[in-house]
Amino acid sequence: MKTFERNRIRPALAAQILLGLFALLLANEGNGEVYRWRDERGRTHFGDRPLPGAERIREPAPPATALFSWRKVIRVYDGDTITLEGGEKVRLLGINTPEIGGRKPLEAGGLEARDWLREKIAGRRVRLEPGTESRDQYGRLLAHIFTEDGIHINLELVEQGLATTDIFPPNLKYVDELVAAERRAEQKKRGLWAMPEYQPKPLESSTNLEGWQRLTAKPLATAAGKNWRGLRFAGEFELHIPMENWGLFPPLESYLGRTLEIRGWISRRGGGNSILIRHPSALLIR
Repeated sequence: MKTFERNRIRPALAAQILLGLFALLLANEGNGEVYRWRDERGRTHFGDRPLPGAERIREPAPPATALFSWRKVIRVYDGDTITLEGGEKVRLLGINTPEIGGRKPLEAGGLEARDWLREKIAGRRVRLEPGTESRDQYGRLLAHIFTEDGIHINLELVEQGLATTDIFPPNLKYVDELVAAERRAEQKKRGLWAMPEYQPKPLESSTNLEGWQRLTAKPLATAAGKNWRGLRFAGEFELHIPMENWGLFPPLESYLGRTLEIRGWISRRGGGNSILIRHPSALLIR
């Protein structure tokens, strides 16, 4: 009996231990850990899993109020942009929804995405998980958001066909889940995937295209610029991959002679057009 009393953890100490473990779990939940490694060819890769030899990239510490507290949503601007109580603007990570008008033309599906998001979170509290890069060039917080009943809003927008994936490395947390949800939505023709505006278009028959597009074509050759590598197609059209993202893609020669679908925004420069992509999920072999 005396031995038991001597070794038993006192209730107060046990409570302290449990609180410490709970705090550690909360910290790990919002970590958004990203790992970097090089393969045998010297190409750099990023991922959210600690593969052998991978280096963990520690993300910048997010604002404490964003990660460890619930924030009230006071405005849903469109399907991927919200404003929190206090004025903080948030851009949802890993996705893109069509424009709702204003400074840019109204795009099919934009109002549907905005209205769905309003119904889910307007006036309610959400939990934020900031990305590895916590802010964009406009100063908006980049984050995955979760409702009080556990819905991952970014993921659900993609699952319902209200948003497409838009992956910006090194913000790669939940990338596998987002890409899988997009495949399911496309296969089941949900939302955007059933609209004529978002069906694939053969590159050779497409003229005066604007905005986000799905183009199909066979590349003629590889191409390279000062800070990019990519593929060249007929009609002075190019696919550009930024230098910092090369390691995420297989050798570009493996795409030659195959029918590809390219997803992204058309950019016009000089006498030709191009699309810039940062992740292989935007370049599909058909």
